[in-house]
Amino acid sequence: MVAKATRDAGGRFSSKTWVLVAAVLGSSIVFLDGTVVNVALPRIGRDLPRAFVGVLEGQSYIYNGYLLSLSALLILAGALNDFYGRKRMFIVGLAGFGVSSLLCGLAPNMEMLIVFRVLQGALGALLVPGSLSLITANFSGVEQGRAFGIWAGASAGTTLLGPFLGGFLVDAISWRAAFLINVPLIAVAIWATLVHVPESRDEQASPHFDWLGAAIVALAVGGLTFGAIFGQQREWRDPIAFVALAIGALALIAFPFQMRRARNPLVPLEMFRSRNFTVTNLSTFVIYGALYVAFYYMPLLSQGTLGYTAAAAGLAFVPGTIFMVFFSRRFGSLAARYGPRWFMAVGPAVMALSLLWLARIPPTSPAWRLRLGDPSTYLPPAGYFVDFFPAAVLLGIGLMMLVAPLTMALMTSVPVRNSGLASAINNAISRVGPQLAGALIFIAITGSFYAGLASRGLDMSSADARSKISPLNQPTGVSQREVEAARQASTDAFHLAMLVAAGLLAAGAVINAVGIRQEQSTAPDTAATAPGAAA
Repeated sequence: MVAKATRDAGGRFSSKTWVLVAAVLGSSIVFLDGTVVNVALPRIGRDLPRAFVGVLEGQSYIYNGYLLSLSALLILAGALNDFYGRKRMFIVGLAGFGVSSLLCGLAPNMEMLIVFRVLQGALGALLVPGSLSLITANFSGVEQGRAFGIWAGASAGTTLLGPFLGGFLVDAISWRAAFLINVPLIAVAIWATLVHVPESRDEQASPHFDWLGAAIVALAVGGLTFGAIFGQQREWRDPIAFVALAIGALALIAFPFQMRRARNPLVPLEMFRSRNFTVTNLSTFVIYGALYVAFYYMPLLSQGTLGYTAAAAGLAFVPGTIFMVFFSRRFGSLAARYGPRWFMAVGPAVMALSLLWLARIPPTSPAWRLRLGDPSTYLPPAGYFVDFFPAAVLLGIGLMMLVAPLTMALMTSVPVRNSGLASAINNAISRVGPQLAGALIFIAITGSFYAGLASRGLDMSSADARSKISPLNQPTGVSQREVEAARQASTDAFHLAMLVAAGLLAAGAVINAVGIRQEQSTAPDTAATAPGAAA
């Protein structure tokens, strides 16, 4: 059965298989660049000259600038996919992402790297909704569920593997390789798209695109995301963060009114009449907020506080990817047969247990100083199997159970003609939620950290003191007593972040258990007759 589904009579991969390859590669490189750069940031800060930004500020712009432009333009990109043609816009995104990745890898200074990262995120916005809409337009039924499972396993797997791959490339070659590795992957994806992917679009779309609606939604998502990021960077002492949040909030309020009055709205409000579409987006907001916090702070704790090398920090959570890669396809098929509800409820609950386990890691947890070329460092210390390994396994199991069913619930809740837009809305929410959750948890972590130092008799009121000791980073130019105090305070702050994130995951599990309907779809199954649906 599998051979027939994946190969033609001559033993070659079928066109449908290449559609899936293109979709997986297109989305995976976007997810990969969201995590692979994390472990490269310390080396980038040391290697690149800078003229206008500090090291920590520049590192934050490199990471968050990408997320900001990606988030702000997702809904516009999804609508463009449906309006102008999914294949056409997917190729534009792939080519642009490849060029911008090359520019990032060749950046001469930190300021130019920040600009190229913003450009990379903007072009990546075309790929994530495009990849899911390609699957929706070319697969149907259980076969579609299986395809979503493969997509989910590959996408989540690259997200989890990103820190390890980034650490390996940084230690073995250079931080520049973390960007340049995208180029050959994109070349394969462009070939597969040009040769095997049929064009499809929303045939019912109006000839007039809603550019005003696109501008409003970009302001809403961009304002909220930028305000959250900038507020964290300036520890909520700069009014610009609050102005940006206010602009984002006002645009968000204005958006449904514009959609109601527009003759050809960017986002038809009737999409939200689908219960599964609305509930899935609500749970995405909560769950991905928690996951952002976990994935952002785990590398910081392991490297900055415990002393892991970059490669070891990335490898620490690789065991969970085994479940994602090998079993997501199965859970996509199960969700197609039995409905996504309970998979979407149990998955976040299991991930909450993972973060609760991380909330007990002691500041004395032994460091894994993995160094390439030194086999004696390849095996982790025994403490790793107590502190990190169980959490990694639980996190992988939870993601395996959640991602494919959630994707299935989302993409089958709207007509195929709106598939690009539906994916874009969900992906935008999965990025705004994390930034807002991260901003709130950042306040809690920073407060906990400096309160912990104060309780140990350290005065952190001066800017000089804060430049030497910061949360979840190695202190510089301080005494051993201050190093130990910072280590304990950072661990306590990390525990608080994991507890809050675990609570968000539990809330997401309840939302899905109560809100998701077990029907496979609230929209007609039109994928079989969509352009290119035939093998």
